[in-house]
Amino acid sequence: MEVAIERSDGLVRHLRIQLSADRVDEEVLQRLQKATKTVALKGFRKGKVPLKVVKQQFGKGIRGEVVGELLNTSFREAIENHSFKIAGQPQISDLKDVEGAQLEYRAVFEVFPEVVLTDFSKIKIRRSSADIVDSDIDDMISNLQEQKASFELVDRISEEGDQLLIDYIGVKEGVEFDGGTATDQKLVLGSKTMIPGFEDGLTGSRADEKISLKLTFPKDYHSEDLAGSPVEFTVNVKSVSEKKVPELTDEFFQQFGVTSGGIKQFREEVESNMRRELDAALRSNTKSRIMHQLFQLHPIEMPEAPIMGEIKNLKEQMVRQFGGGKEIDLDALPSEMFRGKAHYRAALAVIVSEALRTENLTPDPDTVKTRVAEIAQTYDQPQDVINYYYSKPELLSAIEASTMEDQLMEIVLARAEVEEEVMPYKEAIKPDPEPDYGDPRKKD
Repeated sequence: MEVAIERSDGLVRHLRIQLSADRVDEEVLQRLQKATKTVALKGFRKGKVPLKVVKQQFGKGIRGEVVGELLNTSFREAIENHSFKIAGQPQISDLKDVEGAQLEYRAVFEVFPEVVLTDFSKIKIRRSSADIVDSDIDDMISNLQEQKASFELVDRISEEGDQLLIDYIGVKEGVEFDGGTATDQKLVLGSKTMIPGFEDGLTGSRADEKISLKLTFPKDYHSEDLAGSPVEFTVNVKSVSEKKVPELTDEFFQQFGVTSGGIKQFREEVESNMRRELDAALRSNTKSRIMHQLFQLHPIEMPEAPIMGEIKNLKEQMVRQFGGGKEIDLDALPSEMFRGKAHYRAALAVIVSEALRTENLTPDPDTVKTRVAEIAQTYDQPQDVINYYYSKPELLSAIEASTMEDQLMEIVLARAEVEEEVMPYKEAIKPDPEPDYGDPRKKD
């Protein structure tokens, strides 16, 4: 086999691959001879069909199979011999296939970039820490009480915080508009779930009262037909309910798995959960900052194939989050709106992969086992979840990758310049804002 690198354009490689006529013709002959023993043709006993006849009947198809297989195997050989890290599928063209002559074709493909790692000591990382004080626990308990709050019917005028049951019809220039009508809609006054003025206009209303609201949609409203438009709502208030926040009783504690120990034990359980979430948030933010630093310190050009793969993943993620279970055509979502983040993720995967290789990091089975067990504990049947993870290589591979990234994070922190900062719990628990991915096609 002869391989010639015709040219290299950035990350694109152009190869011309030639296979000797003997390699092709001998493989075709072997398959034809094998076929003489198995094919059944009218006028011939099985296994007695002459080679010439088999070639006339099946030669073209058999040669096509052989050539197809040789294209795959020869391309893989060429890639391995030249140590190309191929990204995506090759484009095969200019195929020359003539019996008795060498098989020749051109392959065009993208490769992953080479990454030269920066000394980790050049990395500057801000590492946050926080403590949990009594007021944080008090606020969390108040939030839990709010989560378990219920609403009870009352016979009085409504106030902020009450829940109304309403029907309403909205019209624009006397005509009902899409999304402007609802029946048995529950609305908490002060929740700001409706357009400005809607909830204010219902504050002070009573059950069985009909109210007319003349309002204007915000100029930045998502519907262009309604943005900045004056409308009128006719609202029928069917009932008024008052929020009832549960007391801190043993019955309340039991809803969160605390069956003894009263308020003291409950506070300890709440603090323990807060601590677990805080530790996870701090670690996640530190990891995100390290990853962003790695990305910034290693500007690399990326092939299109992995970027398009990440764009597809991001589209699917958006549909799962906001699609409401509807069937949405992914192609209808513009790819360009995802390109910046897709490039970031694809490039970071290449950089991290090289860092893992350079540091000789491999998955630790015990750490992986612990991580899977932690995930499983959040389900009703932990052992079933564990068995499921170990039966799905792709799921286990994701866990292994995550644990290796954690190992890498510790190595970076040990060598980097780390700035420690202490912040309040409520700030520390928040995820860092996503970085500005920018336009990856712009060059500085």
